[in-house]
Amino acid sequence: MDQLHKRFTDEQIKVLFQGYCQGLLTRIAVQDMLGISKSWFFTLLTAYRQDVAAFSVAYHRTTPARLSAVVEAEIEQALRRDKELVEDERLPISGYNYSALRDRLAKKGIEVSLTTIIDRAKRLDCYMPHAKKSVHDREVLTAAIGALIQHDGSTHLWSPLAQEKWVLITSIDDFSRMLLCADFFPQESTWAHIQATQTLIQTYGLPLRYYVDSLRVFRFVQGRDSFWRKQVLETDDVDTQWCKMMRILGVDVIYALSPQAKEIPSIRFEQARAAGNSLFRPFSLPKPYTSPKDVFCLRETRRVNGYRRISLFNHTIEVPNVPLYEEVEIHLIPDMLKQIMDIRIWWNRKMVHSITYPLNEFTVHF
Repeated sequence: MDQLHKRFTDEQIKVLFQGYCQGLLTRIAVQDMLGISKSWFFTLLTAYRQDVAAFSVAYHRTTPARLSAVVEAEIEQALRRDKELVEDERLPISGYNYSALRDRLAKKGIEVSLTTIIDRAKRLDCYMPHAKKSVHDREVLTAAIGALIQHDGSTHLWSPLAQEKWVLITSIDDFSRMLLCADFFPQESTWAHIQATQTLIQTYGLPLRYYVDSLRVFRFVQGRDSFWRKQVLETDDVDTQWCKMMRILGVDVIYALSPQAKEIPSIRFEQARAAGNSLFRPFSLPKPYTSPKDVFCLRETRRVNGYRRISLFNHTIEVPNVPLYEEVEIHLIPDMLKQIMDIRIWWNRKMVHSITYPLNEFTVHF
């Protein structure tokens, strides 16, 4: 295959490609006659179509036989820089990308082959062999898109230039393995997970169920969380803020690992949606709510005192039109961009009051 120029003339190859372009020959037939791979076929075809007259498979050496000391130094510097990143435990980098390194060198006008870079990497102890991929025998547990959403967060120093770690929150459809939502947040907080969930649901609809881990955001676990709760409460006896939202939306939550699928996610997802093989439900506001703010929010309850007021995080708020000593539901909606906190108070299935405060007046962790 690499000696193509010795076995065929440029004109012979042009005739074959002309026949392919005119529909007289199939790709496989041309590959068999030339003895080349599919990828090499398309590489040559692209060059042929770009300039038929100048097309040639004649071999030309693009790099000198021996690299100069300056080039060797540039390669070594680049490899050692990458080694620092690979060995930095704060970064989610598990191996070397020699192709990217070659591209960076090319931007400096240094043209070297991938083989040369890997050879230098081995000499300089900047080489990490590819781990053998374990063949998984797991299969998709779901039969339709929207049956199960795998939702998780991962905190890393995502860039060597970053000054602090950020959390990446992702949501993946189990059936198609398509990434439906991915966003960065300063912290892995309840509010961050609520926002990520809102983005997915308002884009694709309500799934049948969510898979999450046992992070405090998602689950109360007896023993771990008992310091803050009465000992009589068992695991899952307490709804977290995120679970309250899912319960209102009618979305189940489970705590189990789901496996991977093997097809291209976006194609599998779109094929399933086109075929009606979907368990996503159109998102609509559950009654009696009139705004998404009352669904995708943090919730608290308070009891109105004898002065028709409630106390909320060191704020005294008057609540009109509510009988004394009645319990009200409070919806808190932080706006990180505007740095404000919207508060919507509900009683007897009606919103009875709303008020906005500066966000910095609330010291609670969201």
